[in-house]
Amino acid sequence: MKYVFLLIIGMCFLGCKKNNIHVRFLDEYVLQDSSIFQKSIVGGLSGIDNYGGNYYFVVDDAREPRVLVGDVIVEDRKISDVTFKKTIFFNDTLNKFYQNEVLDLESVFVNSNGSLNLTSEGSIRKKKRPTVFVTDSLGKFVKEISLPSHLGNINIGKHRHNGVFEGSCKSTDGKGFWVSLEAPLKIDGEEPSYKVKKSSVRITYFDSDKGKATKQYAYELENLEKPRKGDINLNGVTAILEFRKNEFFVVERIYHSGYGSYGNTIRIFRAWADENTTNTINLESLKKVNHIPLKKELLFDFESAKDQLTDGIIDNIEGICFGDVLPNGNKTLLLISDDNFQLYGKQLNQFILMELVE
Repeated sequence: MKYVFLLIIGMCFLGCKKNNIHVRFLDEYVLQDSSIFQKSIVGGLSGIDNYGGNYYFVVDDAREPRVLVGDVIVEDRKISDVTFKKTIFFNDTLNKFYQNEVLDLESVFVNSNGSLNLTSEGSIRKKKRPTVFVTDSLGKFVKEISLPSHLGNINIGKHRHNGVFEGSCKSTDGKGFWVSLEAPLKIDGEEPSYKVKKSSVRITYFDSDKGKATKQYAYELENLEKPRKGDINLNGVTAILEFRKNEFFVVERIYHSGYGSYGNTIRIFRAWADENTTNTINLESLKKVNHIPLKKELLFDFESAKDQLTDGIIDNIEGICFGDVLPNGNKTLLLISDDNFQLYGKQLNQFILMELVE
């Protein structure tokens, strides 16, 4: 009995050790406002991926949707420079997809063959659907990804405008990818507020071989904390990154208008599925059916790093990816902010470097 007890304790210890991961702030780099590259303003950076020695940045500009390819140079655990090499535009005149859809691009990752996976929120107000699609390395349309009915059909009033496909990432096994909603579907419940908790968004897995979604989890957002000042008070998932099978880094962004440049609360959570987590892929409404969401824990709150940020500001973080490996062998995370092209006041093109400590 004594040995059985010790074995159980040892297994618990190993399990805890496996999941014991910390995130440490290293550095911030701010790109000058309204920088120009290849005749376009650098801004609206809403998604990022690291592939083949380059970084890919999706630009949230419905008038001229594009991806920037460049480099983030890290020296002595700090970002020394951010450079750009080329621009990929999405203006394929041979296919009607680009002409028929509103491309409100929010995330990007590069497939093993060099093609790009992208998400677009569309425009719910204009009855333009959200989409997930693939282009070649030059931006020419390749295919659209088939969506479950509760994600793709906007004619039945399920979606919230500007709250649809915000994050995506490759799966760690290379067999598929994940796409996250920013806000809850209307059929799934209310958005977070001071009183409303347990607002759930869906994170969906797409099997590349089958060409469709096969798995989905509910993720519960935090409620709001700052006192209301302005008209906009919201929280949502802006980026995800799978780092182990069914385990994610999730970026939550709370935004309150009325606070000027200090309206954002940005947190990184670890979320994971276990054997009890509900696969919600066939659930039309989360609020009508009992389900078990992803487990989650807070890894990092940028409030704790405000003295290391420009003017104490953490901006509109919307992208996350793995960065370079440090000399000590630890992985890094790179996060980027969407400055909305300065349309709503002073914002930062902010690049954040973090260290993973396991």
